[in-house]
Amino acid sequence: MADSSAAGAYRDVNCNEPAIKWKPLSMTFVEYPAGDFIGFVLAWFSMIPIFLLVSFGTLIIFRRDLHTMSYLLGLLLNEVVNWILKHIIRESRPLRDHQILFTEYGMPSSHTQLMFFAASYFVLFVFIRIHRNYHWVDDIWKYGVSIAGFITAIIVAFSRVYLLYHTYSQVICGAIVGMILGGAWFCVVQLVLTPFFPVIASHPIGEFLMLRDSTLIPHVMWFEYTSTRSESRSRQRKVTSRKSQ
Repeated sequence: MADSSAAGAYRDVNCNEPAIKWKPLSMTFVEYPAGDFIGFVLAWFSMIPIFLLVSFGTLIIFRRDLHTMSYLLGLLLNEVVNWILKHIIRESRPLRDHQILFTEYGMPSSHTQLMFFAASYFVLFVFIRIHRNYHWVDDIWKYGVSIAGFITAIIVAFSRVYLLYHTYSQVICGAIVGMILGGAWFCVVQLVLTPFFPVIASHPIGEFLMLRDSTLIPHVMWFEYTSTRSESRSRQRKVTSRKSQ
């Protein structure tokens, strides 16, 4: 992340040799106006999509859950669709005096599209896939995290406009496309891919990779908690029994 006083996307080096063109490579590079605290905060929000993708990768490595893998696959396909749309529409980003960019086109906003895809898929997953309790009070956390997800997506979208990476029309288009793709991908996973999860998990390759299918488990977090606690107590009793002999 850098402020607006940084060098441009291409800069010449004054030396005896021919001018050298420099180009940024970091995917986490975000510019904000120097001395602007709001811009500084929004620049960090603007990097949430990168953090999100890294978090999914880490979660998959440690949990090997097929639903999580499908979620990440949808996010990656969403990025492919965004790249295709940008190169079909070919709408330029807003102009400013200085700007370091990785893609020339801005319609639709990839950050906004990814965040609204993630938020839409997450809401559907929480309310359809996760076990429903008998009383709505026990499910109030679902409303909280769903609202938080969309608020975060809105802040990320606003940050792209505030930092002059996109126009309002570009982020609005990204939000609409993201929500449509998020809902469509959830339907694909729920209706098309999920029936194959038991086959994938029980396949020799799936067993070797320790892939998990949690489709039939109503409350995964509670199941993992109780299973871990039960196994821990069982092993503790065995250790105590051996010491007493």
